[in-house]
Amino acid sequence: MDLDAYYVACEVRDRPELKGRTVIVGPPPSDRPSRGVVLSASYEARAFGVKSAQPVRTAARLCPDAVWIPPEFAKYERIAGEVRALLRRHSDHVIPYSIDEAVVGVEAGSPEKARERAAAIQRELRDELGLSASIGVANSRVVAKIASDRAKPGGILVVPRGEIASFVAPLAVRAIPGVGPRTEEILARHGVRTIGELAGREPHEFLRDLGGFARDLIALARGEPRESPEEPAGPRSRSVDRTFDRDEDDGEVLLATVRSLANDLGAALDREGLRYRSVGVAFRWADFDRTERRRSLVGAREGPVPLTEEAVRLAQGLWAAERAGRGRGVRTVSVRAERLAERTQRQASLDDYRPPRTESGS
Repeated sequence: MDLDAYYVACEVRDRPELKGRTVIVGPPPSDRPSRGVVLSASYEARAFGVKSAQPVRTAARLCPDAVWIPPEFAKYERIAGEVRALLRRHSDHVIPYSIDEAVVGVEAGSPEKARERAAAIQRELRDELGLSASIGVANSRVVAKIASDRAKPGGILVVPRGEIASFVAPLAVRAIPGVGPRTEEILARHGVRTIGELAGREPHEFLRDLGGFARDLIALARGEPRESPEEPAGPRSRSVDRTFDRDEDDGEVLLATVRSLANDLGAALDREGLRYRSVGVAFRWADFDRTERRRSLVGAREGPVPLTEEAVRLAQGLWAAERAGRGRGVRTVSVRAERLAERTQRQASLDDYRPPRTESGS
């Protein structure tokens, strides 16, 4: 289940007069130099070439008559909680992939029955919460995710088990969750640009470059996606970032920014009842190069404190390595929590155990 233009949809449901107009959620353009980027754009604005993560000035030039709305993250998190509550009415197996995306496990005896369940979820999201959703249905999470992308906006796409290979064959390899520009480049060097072109290859051809991921890719191409029932495929992370108005080369400012971002992210995940097992920090430098460090934690953690502590350590390492080398300024800072899972009960800490008060003189 993937909500369509989620941030825009949250704003339009509060301001129905904006329906059908070119709407952009992001820091409004101004005469001052800005490195702000588009958070989300309505489909009407996308028709002009506006897209997420696009510089504000570019979007303003492409769509000069757009309505700009500053983001209100607390509202988006609250509505995301309402969405998850609605999904849990249909299944005990709901795993959020991001603030606007989730996998919902349901029992359905046939593709037709599965489509009916998807249509019911879609209808309730629209009627009760005023949100449009695209839904992909398959016996594999990764295939369902790919199908939901192809169902946008507001559609339902069912991929029966026996049709997986024919469904994915014509798609570009970038359609696969987890395949980014680097993996796409590696596969292209091997003469592979579509998923179907992987079906006739062997994993050992890519093991040196891609490791075990090569087996997953080829299995998917052959219509036999590999998934552990405990570890769903697809993105299970949440990130926040901040772009500076000018390249930042003050280490104290950078660490303070990382600390603030990580604290906000950890608090948001805690409110949503989510734990994390991995933390990542990335710097995009003045020359647009990007460096990232991440670390897996010992067990699942929750709340802002462990996330903030680990994020600051990673940022210190990134900054120290850069100071010893080229010494570039930083354009954008990103903090990411990964391998998210729902909390079943709150973790205890030493602060929970306080000695009992004793009577005077005892």
